[in-house]
Amino acid sequence: MAMDAIKKSVPATPVDISVLWESSRLQITDKFPEPPEMLNVGGSVIGTLGNFSASTGKAKSKKTFNVCAIVAAAMVNGTVLRYRAELPPNKRKILYVDTEQSPYHCIRVMERILRLVELPLDRQPENLEFLGLRKFTPEMRIAIIEKAIYNIQGLGLVVIDGIRDLAYDINSPSEATTLMSKLMQWTDELQIHIHTVLHQNKGDDNSRGHIGTELNNKAETILQIAKDEFDKDISIVSAVHIRAMEFEKFAFRINGLALPELIEDYQPNETAPKRGFDYKALTEEQHRQALVATFSEEEQQNYATLIESLQKAYAAIGYSYGRNKITELKVFLTNKRMVVQEGKKYKYNPDFYY
Repeated sequence: MAMDAIKKSVPATPVDISVLWESSRLQITDKFPEPPEMLNVGGSVIGTLGNFSASTGKAKSKKTFNVCAIVAAAMVNGTVLRYRAELPPNKRKILYVDTEQSPYHCIRVMERILRLVELPLDRQPENLEFLGLRKFTPEMRIAIIEKAIYNIQGLGLVVIDGIRDLAYDINSPSEATTLMSKLMQWTDELQIHIHTVLHQNKGDDNSRGHIGTELNNKAETILQIAKDEFDKDISIVSAVHIRAMEFEKFAFRINGLALPELIEDYQPNETAPKRGFDYKALTEEQHRQALVATFSEEEQQNYATLIESLQKAYAAIGYSYGRNKITELKVFLTNKRMVVQEGKKYKYNPDFYY
């Protein structure tokens, strides 16, 4: 199991724990340098050494094209699209990990990165290592990545395109928590930046599964890549979550050379129709209030009963939805694991992350 591979690095003896306890103690007089900035958009920092970030988006939103631009900028310590990379001289190496695609398509991705910064395609760049891990199990992928990042000298940036494939169950709280702990360990111990890629749910804008929830909670920056409502050839990049100052949205399209190309002076159409359930209209406390009422009479409910109970409970707090909206709401609640399904029954999960 993946958990077994991860647990190998966990100290087991009291002596080990004592040493770790002492090394973890902080005092007000301690001085630590500010994390070096290594990636920004328009002056807004989206990536520092010692932290990790993520790109999210629905299928076909051009997430990998966007990541190629980030890597290309890091390759030359320059600007591609709106990404500006500044890796220190001793951390110029880049590791790109693809967990989904065949070797043929991995080479295509590598070619795209090199063409973006006009590097030759007939020899491997010294500062780029590319791993295709499609054929391995999740625990083997984790082990290979860990081996690589601890052995590549001068590593500064790691991209994991398909972090979902480092776990067996995307909705497993334990796997998600342990995987996030790995990302925090790797970035902290090696002072590198890791950028991951994860799909969003089809029914809303949330990153998929419990892994997505943990990423939202722990990542330095979450980028969203979404198609323009009126022009499906345009992809819009925005910050869903960012610790620094939020940057202005920008957009790109794929040009005739099959490369992402910045759309200058792009103006998003703010009148675009809203699709799906607007979960941001309600606070966490409003959801909790409605869900407690939903399950007040029956702790476990079948689908039909749940839909009826949700409709009544949300109407009671001032949100009257029709059947279609309630169905979308149910999808949102289960995607966020606010409501969990066990067999053919649904129950309330009060320990959800909003």
